[in-house]
Amino acid sequence: MNNKAINGMSQRRWLIGGLAVAALAAVLWAAYRPRPLVVETATVAEGRFEQVIEEDGRLRLQQRYTVTAPTAAQLQRPTLKVGDAVQAGDVVAVLAPSAPSMIDARTRGVLQERVGTADASLAAAVANVKRLQAALAQATLEAERADQLAKDNFIAASARDQARLAREAAQQALRAGQAQQAAADHALGEARAALQRAQPGSGAVAQGLWSLTSPVTGRVLKLHRESAEPVTAGQPLLEIGDTGALEAVVDVLSGDAPRIPPGAVVQLATGRAQPPLAGTVARIEPQAFTKVSALGIEEQRVNVVVALDAKAEDLQRLGDGFRVDARIALSAQDGALLVPSAALVRQGDGWQVFVVEGGKARTRTVTFKDRHADSAWVQDGLKAGDVVILYPGSAMTDGRPVRVRSAP
Repeated sequence: MNNKAINGMSQRRWLIGGLAVAALAAVLWAAYRPRPLVVETATVAEGRFEQVIEEDGRLRLQQRYTVTAPTAAQLQRPTLKVGDAVQAGDVVAVLAPSAPSMIDARTRGVLQERVGTADASLAAAVANVKRLQAALAQATLEAERADQLAKDNFIAASARDQARLAREAAQQALRAGQAQQAAADHALGEARAALQRAQPGSGAVAQGLWSLTSPVTGRVLKLHRESAEPVTAGQPLLEIGDTGALEAVVDVLSGDAPRIPPGAVVQLATGRAQPPLAGTVARIEPQAFTKVSALGIEEQRVNVVVALDAKAEDLQRLGDGFRVDARIALSAQDGALLVPSAALVRQGDGWQVFVVEGGKARTRTVTFKDRHADSAWVQDGLKAGDVVILYPGSAMTDGRPVRVRSAP
């Protein structure tokens, strides 16, 4: 074999080896090259920035009326149910006098003897009145006879005056006797009434029913007593209120309360597929209270009272104690450059975002005027139309190839 053939074979070997090395390098590069990360993105745009406080609250009646028992009595079974509508002046409860307590045979015997004593006293008073009437008749005749004799000068004027005074004394004695007879009559009636009330079964007859009326037009909110039973003086029977006059109470952190301006606009969500209720902050209560959060942390909170800007008929579908989700607006700015808060990454004392440029992620340092849980009001570092990466993880670096996740 000549030198020319040997050189040709050597060149082919080097060519094959070089191609093999190139192929191996291509395989290794394809295997270990950085693959594009699939990311979610959002577009920076101008819009309305609102700084809000979001808390849950409840609706409550502006005025609540409690109907109570004016005295100890027997409550008749109520006919009203919770939710029934009532008008001012309608009867809402009926009371009957309480039945007397049961007594033993000895006490009943004493009452019977008192009836006998009162009956005898009345008989004595009647007999005394008849005696006094006879005495008055006798004194009247004596006075008339004395007048006639005095006219004929058969007796002195002093004798006539004595006869007249005797007649007046008899009249006064008769009046006293009649008063004693009336007192004896009342004492007998009292003794008989006590004995009658003490008879078994006499207290079952209800006499002198009392009707309690509604003070306002509204609906029954609560029945404290749902059956016939004895009640004491001042015991609550039912509650009435106007469900068309509601307000909202939202408890916020005591640290957030000073940030809420008077008259701040409030949106109240009452449930799914229900239009929100509009309202304004009427007042902030001056006293805080301690409340344990869902995480078991004690928090100082303050009640914010919200006046509702809604018609009474629109509130009839709601009620006292209904839960609402409140959104209290602290400030608002139109035309603000907004970036989602999910795109912000902490970098030292500042913030940065990753912007998609040419299929790669590029870092941008940003400053903003204000931010909340949803978005930030950008002051510098971005412009409208920039595409930022949402939820960048630790694998995201400057220059990393990315691929935007396609919408489902």
